[in-house]
Amino acid sequence: MNNDIRKLLEGVSDGSVSIEDALLVLKKKPFEDLGYAKVDLHRQVRQGVAEVIYGAGKTPEQILGIVKGMKENGQETILITRLAEETAEIIRKEYDLTYQKEARCGIIGELPKADGIGKIVVATGGTSDIPVAEEAAVTAEALGNEVVRIYDVGVAGLHRLLSHLDELMEASVVIAIAGMEGALASVIGGLVDCPVIAVPTSVGYGAAFDGLSALLSMMNSCSSGVSVVNIDNGFGAGYLAGMINHMNEKKGE
Repeated sequence: MNNDIRKLLEGVSDGSVSIEDALLVLKKKPFEDLGYAKVDLHRQVRQGVAEVIYGAGKTPEQILGIVKGMKENGQETILITRLAEETAEIIRKEYDLTYQKEARCGIIGELPKADGIGKIVVATGGTSDIPVAEEAAVTAEALGNEVVRIYDVGVAGLHRLLSHLDELMEASVVIAIAGMEGALASVIGGLVDCPVIAVPTSVGYGAAFDGLSALLSMMNSCSSGVSVVNIDNGFGAGYLAGMINHMNEKKGE
């Protein structure tokens, strides 16, 4: 998360920043039109998090152009999701990019310091759910959160999940990721006192309908405090968890 605007206003208040300098910062154009993309330069002002690049369907040249626009306007950490490995290699020739193969994510720049109110736990039902889990975990880390990973703790062997009760109880948010019948979210929701974000995955046999079965199960969860994002949407879960974990910023703490 970033409090640049708050710090700017505080600087005006204490006299360390002139009104003219503050106006100059705020007057910067809200987006940069590249023709094939309009880079949202004010998203960090509106939402507290700068724009993230969705890599699927974009050419390497398009991604490089968007990255250049972001860098030229002061964005230090850039997250690229659904990034193919071959595209990452091309981008790496121009920028210092760290590629997370399992998550299919690339990060340009340094990860921010974890400054959330607590820890985000990412739990999966099975090993096959890890790619979605890693997308969620990397997203959360790129937004300044400490992440604890608990993988392969599905309800087929409930004792595996119960062995991690301490980590679950200490979490400020839990992301529960599972395919097949998607029962993990309900079980975790009945154990913890924090929000649970359920992520259905497309893992499963025919009647799982590429994640639809898990999606419907999670949406019908009888555990209170469980919300659901789209099938395989690790990014959406990591982003939402990061927002919840930084709610103290709303109070200016």
